[in-house]
Amino acid sequence: MSIDVNNESGTEVDEQAILDIARYALARMRIHPLSELSVIVVDADAMEQLHVQWMDLPGPTDVMSFPMDELRPPSKDDDEQPPQGLLGDIVLCPEVAERQGKEADTQHSMDEELQLLTVHGVLHLLGYDHEEPDEKAEMFGLQAAIVNGWRAEKGLTGPSPAPTVS
Repeated sequence: MSIDVNNESGTEVDEQAILDIARYALARMRIHPLSELSVIVVDADAMEQLHVQWMDLPGPTDVMSFPMDELRPPSKDDDEQPPQGLLGDIVLCPEVAERQGKEADTQHSMDEELQLLTVHGVLHLLGYDHEEPDEKAEMFGLQAAIVNGWRAEKGLTGPSPAPTVS
């Protein structure tokens, strides 16, 4: 799996954890091991520009996903090798992540929020959405399972971050 993490935010973030959880999420979703993903960490001003340009919404947001090849995870019954390709870009904003982590019911660090947002972004790249209640339940359930599985594999203790993305 080729995953690039590029921190352009000026904020120190745990880039290795972002890389690790993205790799874990993609493996768990059975995405081809030669697929490519880019994760970019930007400041609030850059995120606000993207948010206005692509979503026509004011202010910075926590995470944005820009799919490329529209790769989808294979079904559980599908034994065929999934196609490889360019998944796309995930853009994260640590300033928003820090605020959300502090405001969450299970308060957590900026880095824990960025890990959650990375998984959220991966799922968006794979076609998941949370506009409708049933879609939200599926996506957030899968997101929690991936984050909890990764945390357990890493031996991390304490409650995992609850979904705080909008």
